[in-house]
Amino acid sequence: MTSELECLAARLREFARVRDWEQFHTPKNLAMALAGEVGELVAEFQWLTAEESARPDPETLARIRKELGDVTLYLVRLADVLGVDLMAAAHAKLEDNDRRYDAERYRGSAKKAPPSEK
Repeated sequence: MTSELECLAARLREFARVRDWEQFHTPKNLAMALAGEVGELVAEFQWLTAEESARPDPETLARIRKELGDVTLYLVRLADVLGVDLMAAAHAKLEDNDRRYDAERYRGSAKKAPPSEK
C-alpha cells in the first residue's frame, strides 16, 4: 500500500525531474531551503501573544497554512533524496522520547531530559 507521504514524495520527485531540478536538490540545498521556510513560518508567530498564536485570525491562518505546506514539501523532498523513511524516523524519535521522558517524572514539566544514548 502506498501512503500519502509516499505519493507526495513521488509527485515532488516528478516535479523536480521534469524541470531538471534534481541537480539543485542536494541534501545541503534542501536543508537550507527547509530552514528558510521554517523561518518564514516562525515569522508568522513572531509578535503574537500566546493566546493570539493559538487562535490566529483567518488571514494569518491562511499564511501559516501556506508556510506549513512549504515546510512539509521541503522536508518530504529532503527525506526522499536521502532515502529516509520519514514516518519510520518520526516513530523512532517518538519511541526514543517516550523512553527519555517518563510520564510520571516529566508530567507538567518543561525540564529537558538527558541526551539519548546513540
